[in-house]
Amino acid sequence: MKEEIVRLREEMRREGLWAYIVPGTDPHASEYMPAHWEEMQWLSGFNGESGTVVVTTDEALLWTDSRYYLQADSELAGSGIGLMRESDIDCPQVSEWLSAAAGGQQAVVGVNPAMWSVNAYKELRDRLGENGITLKSVDLIDRIWTMGRPVIPAQPLYEYEYKYTGENADSKLSRIRKQMKDAGADAMIVSALDEIAWLLNIRGRDVEYNPVVISYVVLEQERCTLFVLPEKVTADTAAYFKNIGVELRDYNEILAYLQGLHVSVLYDGARLNEALYEALPQDCRKINRQSPILVLKSRKNEVELDGERKAMRQDAVALTRFFKWLEEDAFREPQTEWTLMEKLHAFRLRGKHFVEESFGTIAGYKGNGAIVHYAATPQSCAEVKPEGMLLLDSGGQYFDGTTDITRTVWLGGDIPEQAKLDYTYVMKGHIALARSRFPLGTRGNQLDALAKQYMWQAGITYGHGTGHGVGHFLGCHEGPQNIRTDMNPTVLRPGNICSDEPGIYRTGEWGIRIENLVAVQEMPASPAATTGDRFLSWETLTLCYYDTTLLKRSIMTQDEIEWINAYHKHVAEEVCPLLNEDEAAWLKNKCQPI
Repeated sequence: MKEEIVRLREEMRREGLWAYIVPGTDPHASEYMPAHWEEMQWLSGFNGESGTVVVTTDEALLWTDSRYYLQADSELAGSGIGLMRESDIDCPQVSEWLSAAAGGQQAVVGVNPAMWSVNAYKELRDRLGENGITLKSVDLIDRIWTMGRPVIPAQPLYEYEYKYTGENADSKLSRIRKQMKDAGADAMIVSALDEIAWLLNIRGRDVEYNPVVISYVVLEQERCTLFVLPEKVTADTAAYFKNIGVELRDYNEILAYLQGLHVSVLYDGARLNEALYEALPQDCRKINRQSPILVLKSRKNEVELDGERKAMRQDAVALTRFFKWLEEDAFREPQTEWTLMEKLHAFRLRGKHFVEESFGTIAGYKGNGAIVHYAATPQSCAEVKPEGMLLLDSGGQYFDGTTDITRTVWLGGDIPEQAKLDYTYVMKGHIALARSRFPLGTRGNQLDALAKQYMWQAGITYGHGTGHGVGHFLGCHEGPQNIRTDMNPTVLRPGNICSDEPGIYRTGEWGIRIENLVAVQEMPASPAATTGDRFLSWETLTLCYYDTTLLKRSIMTQDEIEWINAYHKHVAEEVCPLLNEDEAAWLKNKCQPI
């Protein structure tokens, strides 16, 4: 049994707890987080991005989804922690398992409220309460993780300039205050880091892959307060905050400030943590609704969209150089998935305004490509040879915007007929979504089947979402819009950016995914329209060729072939002028009409 589990149980006994839950989250509801808050990983030894550890007086279990089963099996070996495969249909939820394990006896379960959103905490409390189990707020990890715990990052933040944002912070603050007033709120708590970065036009280096700043904001009608570590603020940024009317307080003063808010407060219960909620006074009127920042942030203005197009061109140059190297020079020496990732990073580093990757690159060779969120390491990566299938999912953070692209390519040898069929089914779905037109008011889940229709007819499907929202020099995964089977009440609006990424995965053989980023745009009114409805369509932003050697043209329509040819013509026109003569000639050949 891991020493950390033993020490946790000692603290549980002192608090009278039967069980303790440690989720893989942080106080800001972040997808990626600093090492300081990687409590689940520290306690369990499992380093996946998604997981929840439950420790009782005599058992320890980790819940994670199917993306991480193989990784969890390996990393939990010998730890005394069992694996709960939460994607399996018969796997109980944490609350269900605890209720059954308690066996109807009175029990107390502990959690750190800072690691749970208000909504998630209430749901857990209510479900456990139905079975006589009490939920107690207490931070035990802080007591036992005393050696070697990383500090909260304190790198300087910086102003994200108007030439990139297209809207100054004063305007954004004014728009949010109006929505607060309409909701009857005197104050609003903002704890999500991407929302704070967007609202105040600031960026930072605190979280890998995400240029955000560890902070909180309390926005009031006559005041805006940023809670941030003082060492993160330089003389220049202090002057910037003064100019836009933002007061500065220490990051650790947020609880005390909230305790003095005797007004009506707007908060997003899906993102605000329970510890901050519990700090609000009893006489405070609490308004729980989706953050108004989410929708406004998701609708990119023309400056932001133009920046995304610039970022796509820079990214396309790096990708073109990488794939050319892969085809012509890579296999003159041994290669692995990891060395391919390093080479792509080196090409991106040469790009104008490149900052870092927008997520950890996925380079899945052959069967590894079938692991949807596969993560190669220098120690565990596969050797790559000039044969078979490679799935490459990667993205970049540029000052101009955020990119995310997946391409699947054949590296050599005879192509199996099934591989061509699979690739073509994916391509047909990818094109169907990209070409779709839909009325204003359409939700992403209403479009999801367009990308799956051809593989469904062949008895094939995939479990991940078809499309996620993307931020502007912010998170690669951004809400509230998405394209997936699950019901999401958010409608698609002009300025939204989504991914278009259907896929097929054959265990032990290959993974095929094709991904572009697409932006919602309003269509001109049609003279033939009889209802006066406003219709929307997609602008494809990504600029990178497809591997047409994998296409089975006999099952493609003429419209689909023409769409690919038009896309390739556009790619060549946009990217070739940025390449040298040899590179441009190579790309033009890849973009020849089929």
